[in-house]
Amino acid sequence: MKVLIIGSGAREHALCWAAARSERVKTVFVAPGNGGTGLMGGKVQNVPLKATELDELLHFAEDNALDLTIVGSEQPLELGIVDLFRRAGKKIIGPTQAAARLESSKAFSKAFMKRHEIPTAGYHVFRDAPAATIFIEQSQTFYPQVIKASGLCAGKGVFIALNREEALTAIKNLFEDRIFGDAGDEVVIEEFLHGQEASVFVLTDGIRYRLFLPAQDHKRIGDGDTGKNTGGMGAYAPATLVTPEVMRKVEELVIKPTLTGMAEEGSPYTGFLYVGLMIDRGEPSVVEYNARLGDPETQVVLPLLKSDFIAALQASVDGTLDQVPFEMHQKSAATVVIASGGYPDHYETGKSIIIPDEFTSMDNGMIFHAGTASDRGQLVTAGGRVFSVTALGETLRESIDRAYHIVEKISFDGAYYRTDIGAKGL
Repeated sequence: MKVLIIGSGAREHALCWAAARSERVKTVFVAPGNGGTGLMGGKVQNVPLKATELDELLHFAEDNALDLTIVGSEQPLELGIVDLFRRAGKKIIGPTQAAARLESSKAFSKAFMKRHEIPTAGYHVFRDAPAATIFIEQSQTFYPQVIKASGLCAGKGVFIALNREEALTAIKNLFEDRIFGDAGDEVVIEEFLHGQEASVFVLTDGIRYRLFLPAQDHKRIGDGDTGKNTGGMGAYAPATLVTPEVMRKVEELVIKPTLTGMAEEGSPYTGFLYVGLMIDRGEPSVVEYNARLGDPETQVVLPLLKSDFIAALQASVDGTLDQVPFEMHQKSAATVVIASGGYPDHYETGKSIIIPDEFTSMDNGMIFHAGTASDRGQLVTAGGRVFSVTALGETLRESIDRAYHIVEKISFDGAYYRTDIGAKGL
């Protein structure tokens, strides 16, 4: 098989790693990829096409007779790449443009959950600053409040307002300053949910589904969940707070009604579904949906999949997902993100990176590149999140210790990482 993976982050590097391990796969193309996928060699080749160049990506898939395309990032899903490929008769993993609204429009997803009685926070949607301002000034809502840009913001369009002044500032930032551009044309104001967050990932053909191990992400930039929200500073799996009883509730209250509801509304959901949850005293509520695998959770979830990843994806396209193995390793995994100094605000790129040779190939550890590039043969930083360092262990403690052992050996000017990834699970 020849496979194309679309995207350029650590998630896509992990997808390449998982695809290349399949005996079914001869070649893995990744568009555009990054410095890490460029170093993989063997089956893996970078392709100089952007994730949003849909027509060019389709032409590449047709010209190279590709057997399967995996969409890693959210932007091409919002633009309708699945619809485009399917019309051309090409097999692709992901939801249609209409189904991807579960992620691309928080206003749509909240209304969908309300229609289908899926547990989530109460909310209001606003399309202009005056209406949102009046609501904040006149409401007797308890704080904190959650204020979100409805559109795609790479995981950064969320404000936790602790008081009325902070809420009004968030509205100004979104509607007037337009810090997230068109993504802030609609704004959702939600009740604050208490508890701990967890992520559940589903592979589905629209009817049948299979579950990956649950994970827990760490969104805040600082230790102890302090500071600004980021795209994710680390994760571990399996998430200990998602007990078998909690997972049963997630399936019955969230996953099944989501798939049934999308089908009933004429937009059957296929591909990967990410369910971001808040779990309070064993009761799950949906924080958000994503229409693809999460980052950095993918970097711990895929290494724990024992079965052939590509065989499962083929089955999901063919509607035979219940006929293939989907087994997990009885281990733990932890991933620690190394970021550029200053992230998620201003940061510099082009910093030379040093990785000792002993860590370029490991049995129980993987260095997934997120924001790296090659500059005249030298690996350099090229983004806010630079690496996602993953390690496996028989226990969570062992996987955390192994991950940090590797992290401490990677160096570049300004490198920053949290020191408490996985502590909640312990």
